[in-house]
Parts: sequence; structure tokens; C-alpha cells
Amino acid sequence: MITRRRVLRGLLGATVALPFLETFAPRRASASAGDVPPFAIFMRQANGVAQAVGDEPEMFWPRETGPVTAETMVGDSDRAVSELKDHASKLILVRGVKFAFQGNGCGHSGGGNQCLTAARVSDDPAGNKSLAMGESIDNRIAAELNPPGVEPLTLYAGRMAGYINEVLSYRGSKQLRAAERNPFNAYRKLFGLGDADAEVMEALAARRASVNDLVRGQMKALMSRSDLSKSDRARLELHFDSIRDLEVSMACELPAERVAEMEAIAPKAGSNDNVEAVARMQLDIIALAMACGVTRAATLQVGDGNDGTEYTIGGVRQKSFHKISHRIDSDGSEGPPIEGAQELHHQIDRIHGRIFKHLLDRLAAYELGSGTLLDHGVAVWLNDLGDKYHSYRKVPYILAGGAAGYLKTGQFVDVNITNNKLLNTIGAAVGCTNGQGGPLDDFGDPSLEGGLVDAIVKA
Repeated sequence: MITRRRVLRGLLGATVALPFLETFAPRRASASAGDVPPFAIFMRQANGVAQAVGDEPEMFWPRETGPVTAETMVGDSDRAVSELKDHASKLILVRGVKFAFQGNGCGHSGGGNQCLTAARVSDDPAGNKSLAMGESIDNRIAAELNPPGVEPLTLYAGRMAGYINEVLSYRGSKQLRAAERNPFNAYRKLFGLGDADAEVMEALAARRASVNDLVRGQMKALMSRSDLSKSDRARLELHFDSIRDLEVSMACELPAERVAEMEAIAPKAGSNDNVEAVARMQLDIIALAMACGVTRAATLQVGDGNDGTEYTIGGVRQKSFHKISHRIDSDGSEGPPIEGAQELHHQIDRIHGRIFKHLLDRLAAYELGSGTLLDHGVAVWLNDLGDKYHSYRKVPYILAGGAAGYLKTGQFVDVNITNNKLLNTIGAAVGCTNGQGGPLDDFGDPSLEGGLVDAIVKA
């Protein structure tokens, strides 16, 4: 996966890509136009959100469209998106997005098929096995903007019950990309240890070594350079600390006493008790990958297709999220009501908001010559459904980051568009083009009206 020019290579085959460093940038290049190209990250939540529908009140969106500030979000503290108030000026809240095509026998599968593809849903296979009839936007970004052969980073957090597992990333029509659910495997690949054998990993564990330790000599030499700027030194310290923090979280939060034991966490990575911890780890890996320029696109899917995670709220392990989202104690259409189900759904929305905030915090921590790493890319918290009825209307998309100034942030807009236009806008923001060389405006099924979401593009 390592594609950056500047890397540290150490013992046992470890390779640590460095973040953007102004000291080594061409003198004529600015941070935005030089070594920090725009990127896109997509984090998917399942089962819609607790927004106004039928007889249920609004619990997700702000009260008013228009400018979004920390002050307005404090005033909307009872709404789920207020979890992101620390990044208010970087947000674009987009309400009113819809999917163009009906699912074939399973709303969950059909929504997952479309949320990043804006493509038709297959009728063979159909039902919970249905597939998208086109590539996903992360694939388009990687294929067009990454070096040849470098795919999007495709990660997963939570259980895989088998009814619907991955839904997000497609190489092309019916070509669903598998997602890595074990953070340790993603970690090894990121740091060039993907092919390390058991003996190497045992040696690493026995030494209680970090990847940082494996490149210690080169790291010390780099940090001692007299021409290294103060800001670059701070950026490198943050980078190496972030690597160490990730290793500690993998060793401690999932419980495992030594690095070697992380190889065995796959079953634990999908347990209810570890979904949030694993999601944060996967986002840490994504943030490191973007800081190092490993890829221009990444996805994280939280929960399987009809997410049955049993989240803990108020110290109590609740019914499955899928049942709560339907408001009944059943995975079908009939069952006794779940008391306080809308409030529980709202609290699960807030959990996902806090997980997404973790990503934004990580990206914002990388200070660059012109803003932060968050300013140079766009991160998206999305859903594959709209609400408790699991509709394909008012499907929420929450964007953060201006993609190096392309997007107009700090606003809440209400639109009436199919999601291909929003995917066009994200693709164009990071540098994708159409067949004529202009900004991407024709992504998704060719029957859909093309174009961008002008309200969120800077004039």
C-alpha cells in the first residue's frame, strides 16, 4: 500500500510512510497544491436515523437550515448532529437526498447497493443478495487518482451475521469488494508487515516493540535534522504518537496482552462490546493512511446490512439496532413495540456521531501549512436508509472538510436530489473528471440527470 516518496524502512520489513512535511516540499509548491492532494473518506451507518417522519418528531437535524456554527449547534444540543459541534465550521449537512431505484426484495440490501454507487439494483441475484450494477465512488476516486493498482482502503467494524455483510465498495457492476474487519490485519498492511510470518510477529511481540521502534534509527536521524521546521517536528511527533496510540488501543481495548495476540481478535472484533472500539481503530488507520498519502479514498462500514448490533445505552445492553429501528421486537414486520424505541434510535445515532467525530479529531490534529488535514479532504457520514420506515428518501449525508477549498462548509442545506449529484460533487471536489476533462458530473446510472450540488460548491 505504501505509495509515498518519503518513507522510513526498518527491521522485519516495516515501512512507515511519513506525513506531508513542508521542509521537503518543492519551494514553488503550496501545501494544498503539492503533497496533500484532496481525499475522500466514507463512514456508513445502517437503519436510517431518528428524524421527523410520520408521528415522530425531529431528533437528528438542526432546527433551521443555513449557517452552521458552534453556537447554533449548542442551541440544537438535543439533535444527534450536535455531537459534531467542535467541527461546526467544517460541516456540510445535506438533507433531502434520495435513491433513484427500488430494492429488489430487501430494502436494506437495495439501499446499501446504491449509497455509494447511485446504480441500479440487480434482479439476479435479488433480495438480500442483490448487488449494485455499477462501481462505487471510492473506487472511481482510487482508479482515477491513485497510482496504478492502489485500491481504496476498505474496512469494516462490527458483526457479520450472514444475511447481508458488506454493502459499500464496488469495483464495478456486481463486483462487491470485501472489507477488512480485523484492525490488526489493516495495521500490518499499512506498515508493510502484511506478509510477515508468525516468527516475525512473535519476535515483534517478544520485544514489546512498536513499528516506531523498528524504524528508530531513521526516525532519530530525521528528527535531528537542523533544517526540519518546528511545525514539521510537531507533525512528526503527532504522527509517531498516533501510531503508538493505535497499537496501545489494539492491545488493550480488544482485550489482548501482547501484539501477537492481536492476530486472533477477528471474532472479538465483531462482538457487540467491541464495535465502537474497533470502529475507532479502523478510523485511526484511515487517518494515518490519508496523512501518509497511501490512498485517496477509504470506506468504513459500521455493522452489517441490517445492523443487529446490541448497543449499550445508559448502562443497559439494548435490543438489536435493527429491531429498534423498526420500533418493534422483531426483525420482520410484526412484533410487540419496544418502549422508547425512537429515543434509543436517537442515542444510537449519537453513538455514530461520536465515532465520526473521532475521525474528524484525528484529521484535524494534523496541522499543515494551510489549515489541517481535514481541510484538505472530505469525510462523509452516510446511511443506506432514511428513517424508521427504511425509506430511500431524506437519506442523510453529513460532510466534513472543504477538499482544499472546493466545498462551501459551515452550512445546512435542504435539497431534493438523487444521490448521484452528491457523489458527483464529492468526486469532483477531490479531482475526478468526466469524459471531457471537466469536473465529474456523470457518475452513477446513465439514466440519471447529471450535475453537481451547486449549493455546496464554492463559487
